[in-house]
Amino acid sequence: MITIAKLKKRFYFVAAAYFRFFANFAFRRWHPRVIAITGSVGKTTMLNLIEYEFGDKAHYSHDANSAFGIAFDMVGLRGITGSKLRWLYLIFAVPIRSIFYCRKEKFYIVEIDGERPHETEFLAKWLKPEITLWISLGLSHAVQFEHQVESGTFESLDKAITHEFAMLPQYTTKKIFIDGDVPLMLKATEKIKKKNLTKAEVVKCFKSELTSYSLCPDHTEFKFKDTTFRFYAPIPRDVSIQLVMLERLCHEMNVPLKTDFVNLILPPGRNSYFVGKNGLKLIDSSYNAHLISMQSILKMTKELKTKHKWLIIGDIVDQGSIEEQEHTKLADLIAEAKPEQVLLVGRRTKRWTAARLKKLEVNYVAFDGPKQALAYIKQHATGKETLIFKGSQYLEWVIEKLLLNPADAELLPRREPAAQKRRERRGLN
Repeated sequence: MITIAKLKKRFYFVAAAYFRFFANFAFRRWHPRVIAITGSVGKTTMLNLIEYEFGDKAHYSHDANSAFGIAFDMVGLRGITGSKLRWLYLIFAVPIRSIFYCRKEKFYIVEIDGERPHETEFLAKWLKPEITLWISLGLSHAVQFEHQVESGTFESLDKAITHEFAMLPQYTTKKIFIDGDVPLMLKATEKIKKKNLTKAEVVKCFKSELTSYSLCPDHTEFKFKDTTFRFYAPIPRDVSIQLVMLERLCHEMNVPLKTDFVNLILPPGRNSYFVGKNGLKLIDSSYNAHLISMQSILKMTKELKTKHKWLIIGDIVDQGSIEEQEHTKLADLIAEAKPEQVLLVGRRTKRWTAARLKKLEVNYVAFDGPKQALAYIKQHATGKETLIFKGSQYLEWVIEKLLLNPADAELLPRREPAAQKRRERRGLN
């Protein structure tokens, strides 16, 4: 029996194929050198790092990482950001613009999300990137892949998700950069090469190439053998893999490497540093969360050179049947970070993470929503604390209420009208 959910999934690729068909005319007219970025976490950070280096030599797929978004981006259009009637406009606008629209940049730097089965292959067959940067691998969007395990297509979620991401290397023409410390990445690319599915060279990069790492709330330094990168925000150690790939990519493409990121604008919700009221230090990593990105931020918290570290942790969503497992593991990672105080926000952390933290004797409080968390901070914080935010549950609203400079709210995630309406419906004004 075909369910509504199955019909929606089938319609997704039918509609995406319609837009791809027309957008391909513009793509072929443009004919850029394609550099694709994929992985479970860190894609947007990588995109912004490359933009800092390549500048106006390239066009970047900001806010367009899906089958629909990339097709719209190819003809200079944005996706559905307001009324659903915009679909009707796009149905006619994409074919018309595909007749004459053409970008001029030499490179196309495109982020590919791979959040649903077969979407990466759908895009990889079309774009056939010259270079692929596969930067991470974890159980992101796990709920989307459960049916592949239930049907017996794959024996586990990690193998299903690995297979999805591996579609991009399979259709890469020149070089595939991977994290050489991730066994599933190694096995996947070895299998692709063994079956002669690609002639591209696999380039293994390693976090161990980092020789020194210094982290403060408002600046970070990464030292490698011959290169030192400086940021003016708190950046997790795990970003070292992106930096290794960045240096090699610039060398490959004959682009001069800039190592002082003084003018780098970080994507919203990815480790932005803000000055809060009464002297509070605020670190915003509230854009998204699953266990691999949580682990990165919690390792950063442990290494952060500051006193009075508070963690404000929201639920991990889209985990399906592994929800309890992931939230229980989260508690162990929190304990390793050794925070002074932990604030849990959301029903999942309140149910599973809190129970484990209690056994681990970690100082925590748990709340149903962000309003209660904000009230607790206002009542108990002295102004000497560094507050690190990670997870869902509208934590960006809490940060907004704590900013010393209200104008900084424009640098927080989910500023679009639809997100603001969702917050308003929850009474977060």
